[in-house]
Amino acid sequence: MKLATFDAGHGPRLGALTQNGDALVDLTATGLPALASMQALIEAGDAGLKDAQSALAAGTGLALDSVTLLAPLPCPPQIRDASTAPRHIKHAPVGMRRLAALLEGQPDPGPAEGSIPDIYRAQPIFYITNRFSVAGPEADIHWPSYSKYMDYELEVAVIIGKGGRDIKAENAMEHVFGYTIFNDFSARDTQLREMQGLLGPAKGKSFDAGNVFGPWIVTRDEILDYRALRCTAHINGRLVTDSRLGEMLHGFEDMIAFISDSETLHPGEIIGSGTVDDGCGLERCEFLSDGDDVALTVDGIGTLRNRIVAKG
Repeated sequence: MKLATFDAGHGPRLGALTQNGDALVDLTATGLPALASMQALIEAGDAGLKDAQSALAAGTGLALDSVTLLAPLPCPPQIRDASTAPRHIKHAPVGMRRLAALLEGQPDPGPAEGSIPDIYRAQPIFYITNRFSVAGPEADIHWPSYSKYMDYELEVAVIIGKGGRDIKAENAMEHVFGYTIFNDFSARDTQLREMQGLLGPAKGKSFDAGNVFGPWIVTRDEILDYRALRCTAHINGRLVTDSRLGEMLHGFEDMIAFISDSETLHPGEIIGSGTVDDGCGLERCEFLSDGDDVALTVDGIGTLRNRIVAKG
């Protein structure tokens, strides 16, 4: 199933996409507690999914163009974001050096081949970001006033379904509810400055609507091999990223096992794959502008589109 949070004029509701993909069945209209919201459905487990399937089969769809899609989880319990794509890990620091030269008025040193630090091979690397700074499809992303260099990051995220602690990698996917697209918008000049403090991203990532998810969640059963997913990005219709998840240094199985080591994961938590290879402008030293239309597409999931609005 493809499950969405939407507003048809009466506040957020849970919906399921019809088979032809142009309408949503209002699952919340059933009055069932498990279908009151996306979080309630996730917490209800398999029984909730059965209720959703029955409601989808019996319901009448609302035209997709008559509703507003919201982030599937408007306020998730937690958001973690990893870094696992080898070319991104190599090229992003090179992009940061090029940006630093630009900010200092120095000549662009140009592209170069970076390296992968040993720690990225030894374990999944991730950070925790602001779970309140969430937006959904078609939302305008108002750029923070303190930044001039805007960027997109194309990722796929998993949503935890069944919680747990000390989860084994071989059992990890049993704890996944589904997948969604994640655009980890980034204020690169701010990120460059604050990462010198060696404490991870802060205001370079955490600003209103900085974490964009959507257009819906696809349940785990619909995606047989997440590593085979083709991931593309278009800016104003121009193809800028064409990649796949396949080369991840650590898959979602390893991420879940690592994160849950002595730490409990809860239903509804989001874990980002990290930027896919070639999945951001920083790797090319190209940045977004006011009014840019950013569309991220992942096979089997859909397209997540947003418009950049720069503050004066």
